[in-house]
Amino acid sequence: MLTVSVIKEDNSSQQVSCDKLPDECPICHKKVIPTSYGGFVDARPYPKMLQIIYRCPNENCRHAFIGFYRCFATRLSSGDVGGDVFSFEYSRPAEFIPRKFSEIISAISPDFVTIYNQAFAAEQAKLTVICGAGYRKALEFLIKDYLISSISEDAEKDKIKGEFLGKLIEKRVDHLQLKAVVKRAVWLGNDETHYERKWQNKDISDLKSLIDLTLHWVETNKLTEKLLQEMPEEK
Repeated sequence: MLTVSVIKEDNSSQQVSCDKLPDECPICHKKVIPTSYGGFVDARPYPKMLQIIYRCPNENCRHAFIGFYRCFATRLSSGDVGGDVFSFEYSRPAEFIPRKFSEIISAISPDFVTIYNQAFAAEQAKLTVICGAGYRKALEFLIKDYLISSISEDAEKDKIKGEFLGKLIEKRVDHLQLKAVVKRAVWLGNDETHYERKWQNKDISDLKSLIDLTLHWVETNKLTEKLLQEMPEEK
């Protein structure tokens, strides 16, 4: 447990207890032991919030940031130490680190990469109500772009672009395991856009896992196609 000097609502100072320091700078994302410059207690929300000003010690960063703490207990005051005990929740501002995808995925569907990382940024910013819809959209672009990459007829490409994703999967995805995975990813993605959830025991992490399985299959299939083209059967 740490003791920090804070400024209260009446501008008086007091020592309060908090559970830990942030162990990562939200700007450079390095593991650090930040330097503390005091804090402020805001009594308006319930439970109370504590904000502590920190500075990253990394020579390539040195940015200031704020650690946010929430009061989780109140105990008897001891001397100059207040009775509120605060627990670390998050740091701000936060620099987003996009997810990197393979050259295969980036070439097949650059729109998937863009949409996925926008949803990922929303999730890291704790906008968890809207990021699921972004992941669902990213999945649709991935599947359609993958199918389009395998055909040459413009008319068929246009059909794929306008097809509902569920029907598209049933009609054009032949691999049974991929079809099973993608269908379930669509189910969870739809849950993120509908008023009522069907899959109460599943969440964003399950949707992302299914997208990852789809990515692995797409990459494996494209690598297999490339190998067979480079090494055809001997006649």
